[in-house]
Amino acid sequence: MEKTKVGEFQFVTEPYLSDFRGRVTIPMIGNYLLQVASKHAAERGFGYSDMSEKHTAWVLSRLAIEIIEYPAVSESITLYTWVDEVGRLFTSRCFELVNSEGKTFGYARSIWAAIDVNTRRPTLLDINRIGEYISDRPCPIEKPGKIAPIENETEGSLYVVKYSDLDINGHLNSMKYIEHLLDLFDIELFKTKDIKRFEIAYQSEGKYGMELMLHKLKMDSDSYSLSICNGGKAICRASVIWS
Repeated sequence: MEKTKVGEFQFVTEPYLSDFRGRVTIPMIGNYLLQVASKHAAERGFGYSDMSEKHTAWVLSRLAIEIIEYPAVSESITLYTWVDEVGRLFTSRCFELVNSEGKTFGYARSIWAAIDVNTRRPTLLDINRIGEYISDRPCPIEKPGKIAPIENETEGSLYVVKYSDLDINGHLNSMKYIEHLLDLFDIELFKTKDIKRFEIAYQSEGKYGMELMLHKLKMDSDSYSLSICNGGKAICRASVIWS
């Protein structure tokens, strides 16, 4: 039964998906995670099509990624994913990332909510059905937590949501939030350090033409707090730890 609870998926870290250092980026890793989450759910009867029939959809609420060592270009990697908690409104999903030598190079934790696609409000989950796939497989990283607001402490940079930012629902793609936040950092930092942990909490949806203010504040030598705001209100907050 345990084998049916944990999904196993293979990818190759293609060169065209890597950055100038030849390394897979955090947003690209995030895309891998979204793909396997979608496939794992679909194979077990609570994926995109199943939710659509009920006029509901999964929405990513929080995501934390920790990377021990970035994989090489053109390397085969394996991603494992499983559900570890199910509540009335939220479900928690974990990930383990393994390189071609069988060595774990990262973990991730995510929190998802089900919403009514018409009202965009939370809807109750089928706890019993999804709960059948809860696994006790360990995920040894800290759960996503509260991220302190910093938007009132920095001036911010303006960004307007464009066509290429939109997802299938016509909203700002969840990985685009991350891309725009990482663009706040100078390239020299990427030349000398790696992102050890990236965490983001999504609070509301960005839309086409929306004017956003992107904020960054250095907390100590290796950590930063970030936020994206519209009209002075945060639509997401994030934190980054470098190593």
